[in-house]
This record gives sequence, C-alpha cells and structure tokens, in this order.
Amino acid sequence: MNDFEKLKSVIDVSRETYDQLKLYQQLLFKWQNKINLIGPDTVAASWQRHFVDSLQLLSLIKNISGKSIDLGSGAGFPGMVLAIAGAGDMHLIESDGKKVMFLKEVARITNTPVTIHHGRIEEVKLDHVANIFSRACSSLSTLFALSEKYVSRETICTFHKGKNSSKELLDSEVEWLFDYSIHPSLTDTEGRILQITNLRKKS
Repeated sequence: MNDFEKLKSVIDVSRETYDQLKLYQQLLFKWQNKINLIGPDTVAASWQRHFVDSLQLLSLIKNISGKSIDLGSGAGFPGMVLAIAGAGDMHLIESDGKKVMFLKEVARITNTPVTIHHGRIEEVKLDHVANIFSRACSSLSTLFALSEKYVSRETICTFHKGKNSSKELLDSEVEWLFDYSIHPSLTDTEGRILQITNLRKKS
C-alpha cells in the first residue's frame, strides 16, 4: 500500500490534495537542512507525525469555510495542511521570519490561498473567527489566554494535546469557563484532540 492509499484508508482526500501535500513535504525536507522547522527525530516519520496528524482535524471542522486561525503556525501544522485540504479563509500567525518565508514558499508552490501574519499572536487583530487551531506545546491555560480575544459564541478551538490533557483541563478550570469534547488521535495512542466552545474567563 503506497502513501496515498494509506492516507485514503484514514482520511478521504483527493489525489490533487495528496500531490500538493507531497510537494509540501519535499519543501519541508529541503528547508529543514537550513532551519529547524520540525524536531529532527520526527523528520523520517513526518508524513504520519505532521501531515496525517494535521489532516485528521478535517472531520472535526463544522464550519470549513469560516475564518480560521493557526496560532504559532511554525512549519504550517495544522493550518497550512488544512488549507491545502480545503479549509477556507485560513490565517497563519508566526513570529519567526524564516518560518514565515517557508510558509510563503509552501503557499506559492502548492498554489494555496492563505493569509500569513508575520508577528506575535498578541499583536494580530482578527474578528469573526470560526476556528482556532494549535499544535503548539503551550499549556491549555496559555492557549486560552492567547485565544480569548478572538473568541465569540460561535468559535470552536481545536487543540492537539498529549497524555496530560485531562490534567490540563482541570488546571484550566481554575481561571476559565468552557465546554469541551475529547477525541482520540488517529496518529498517537496517547494523543487527544480537544475541542473547546463557550470559552470565557472567570470574573
């Protein structure tokens, strides 16, 4: 079974989307030699660890055409991957200039319409946000603080988390009110996908 067949067995994507993602992966390998885009120990398994891991969010997005934000996008996971796969109005926020250059090159080579913001999350102003994504290693409480200004009643935050997700949820309840659902990761037996709604800070 080739990579495309393996992907189709997990997530239904077109051959065109697959081809764009493989171009993306080739750029990732090329640029990884110059700047540290992903952990060196994940390069060999990058297709599963980064691309498929990002793509699994597609089935969880309720408003796929709504404005979406990828906080601290880095090498573009999951935001760029989701944009290539059809998520509309995607905004990638990244403060590292070299990573911004990489993201722009990926968008150009794959002909993907995304908006790339070179700056800190705290400095970027966006409204009417439907989806917020992050695969950053920040704690859930920190992600809530970064997300708060973008959140409305309709916003859904979708965050990759590891085996400590339950503890992070409990810790966050000290300062925050929110509803949540937990989804198992398709790529990591200990991973969890948290979806947060009705996020607001306790008064």
